[in-house]
Amino acid sequence: MGSRMIRKARIKDVRAIHGLLMHTEEHDGLVLPRSFSQLYSHLRDFVVAVEDGEVIGCCALSLIWEDLAEIRSLVVSPKHRGKHLGRKLVEACLSEAVTLGIYRVYTLTEVAGFFARLGFVEEGMESLNQKIFLDCLNCPRFPDLCNEVAMTINL
Repeated sequence: MGSRMIRKARIKDVRAIHGLLMHTEEHDGLVLPRSFSQLYSHLRDFVVAVEDGEVIGCCALSLIWEDLAEIRSLVVSPKHRGKHLGRKLVEACLSEAVTLGIYRVYTLTEVAGFFARLGFVEEGMESLNQKIFLDCLNCPRFPDLCNEVAMTINL
């Protein structure tokens, strides 16, 4: 194992983050791809897992409202899974939420068990109406092919 760390994303990481998010066949389409434009404009939302200088995972904390943030775009490269990097990326985002004074965080996910192990609980989509009509309307799986559940954590 080489040198591994979790840190805030940098401008030079955008292409690697884009690559992780675009290779949907590697993670069964569980995250939505993001354009370069979206990544550049939201780069400050991202943390990355880096090993020996290579970005091997990413996660973003998106601010939704004064009291609500979202965990999104969580991906770990397939060959680096099983090393608790997903957990560490989410925990870094949750720590940032607390630093910012946001104590309620949610995610929309098809992998409820992973987030449940981190303390998230299922909640009805209707409680997150600020979010639903922002990204969901633009998703190719909305509404009939969506299998995601809303999960929240109070910090």
